[in-house]
Parts: sequence; C-alpha cells; structure tokens
Amino acid sequence: MPGPERVESWPDGDWVVRRQPGAGTTKTYRCPGCDQEIAPGTPHVVAWPADGINVGIDERRHWHRACWQNRLRRGPRG
Repeated sequence: MPGPERVESWPDGDWVVRRQPGAGTTKTYRCPGCDQEIAPGTPHVVAWPADGINVGIDERRHWHRACWQNRLRRGPRG
C-alpha cells in the first residue's frame, strides 16, 4: 500500500510526494533522474507538481529515492 502523500517545498517548486514501498509494485518505471529502470518490487518515490489542480496520472513521475533527493544537484538531463 502506498504511503501517505505530503507536500515538499524545493527550490524548483512544491511537489506532492508519496513513498511507494516495494511490496505490491508490479510495473517497471523509468526514473527521470538517472534514466534507469525501477524494477517491480523496488521501493521508490512518486512525485508530481503540487500547483496542478486535478493533476493527471501523466504528470506523476516515479523516482529512485536517492535520485529524487539529489535531483537538483544533477541539473537537467538531455
């Protein structure tokens, strides 16, 4: 079962963040921080902009926990 959602304030804005435990995850996601896969069963973070009202599922991103915590140090990918 996913953890509770909370709002985190960062220099790049406010984000709704939910910790996703590994148990129960069945899909593979691609982390936007490192561009590597998050395998099923891997604990991770789901985050989306807090300023969006009725943010759709397309705005949610699945991150490795370390990538989420360090994303501002990496700069934009590409």
